[in-house]
Amino acid sequence: MTNIVLKLSLDQLNKVKSNYAANKVDRNAPGVVFAAKLSDVAITVYNSGKVMFQGVGATREAAKFGDVVESKVDSKISNQTIKTKGDKLPEDFAQMSVLGSDETGTGDYFGPVTVAAVYVPSNKIKLIQELGVKDSKMLTDAKMIEMAPDIMAACTYSILTLKNEKYNEIQGKGYSQGKIKAMLHNQALKHVLNKIAPEKPDYILIDQFAERDTYYKHIQKQKEIVREKVLFSTKAEQLHVAVAAASILARYAFLTEMEKLSKKCGMDLQKGASGIVDKMAAQIWMKHGEDFLRSISKWHFANTEKARVLVNKKRG
Repeated sequence: MTNIVLKLSLDQLNKVKSNYAANKVDRNAPGVVFAAKLSDVAITVYNSGKVMFQGVGATREAAKFGDVVESKVDSKISNQTIKTKGDKLPEDFAQMSVLGSDETGTGDYFGPVTVAAVYVPSNKIKLIQELGVKDSKMLTDAKMIEMAPDIMAACTYSILTLKNEKYNEIQGKGYSQGKIKAMLHNQALKHVLNKIAPEKPDYILIDQFAERDTYYKHIQKQKEIVREKVLFSTKAEQLHVAVAAASILARYAFLTEMEKLSKKCGMDLQKGASGIVDKMAAQIWMKHGEDFLRSISKWHFANTEKARVLVNKKRG
């Protein structure tokens, strides 16, 4: 299937909607503002200003509204050309149908831990690349928020958000952060596999945060454990767009929750775990109390005790 994505102006978007008005169909998907279907092509307009043409007639229809440049999938990407740690990937791995997972928020004092899993079949790799999906470290938070609805509309995915109160509860029971992440990854992968069944990915790629044996030891008591064709690698975002897409959705979920928490406490919460975070935590503690601060933070972080010292100094 041919997939083409164009970024159009407001006037051009209106022309697209007018041109396909008679072929309009309902598409209840995140970020979709208009959709139409012809006999050989589906047209989807997103609130980001991008228009996706999918099908045999994609090139013909897209050419009516902009220059169509065919992009190629980089089949040479592998952990042989990128310095990584983990499993050796098959040849042409970047072109395969892959279910990838990644997480974020684990190093931030404020906010949740989020994990996302995304399935990108081989016939959608070029589309995902055209949407601009790449290593999230190369993208701004604003760009990832803009891209997330497009990814969610194009791919099968699962996003899990472990809010601070639940995080603190299970961490207090002795669960390490590695165990928490492993449980979330396994659950997100399981959700996507259930959604795409009976179809199966060629491989599953997890952005490695623990050795294989350690990962499976963490989740050994879970009822359903995803094991089939699972690969682990560091820098996995650079090895397949599925993990890059998962990283973007995980970040999107984290930023969405951070915005809610910021409104709740009346200030823009600082990301990370720096000295600035210590001062902000102390300020929130003084204003809203210890229980409130606990409800929006990872309480076991060293920032808590540093904030406590600052609060005691201010109280004299």
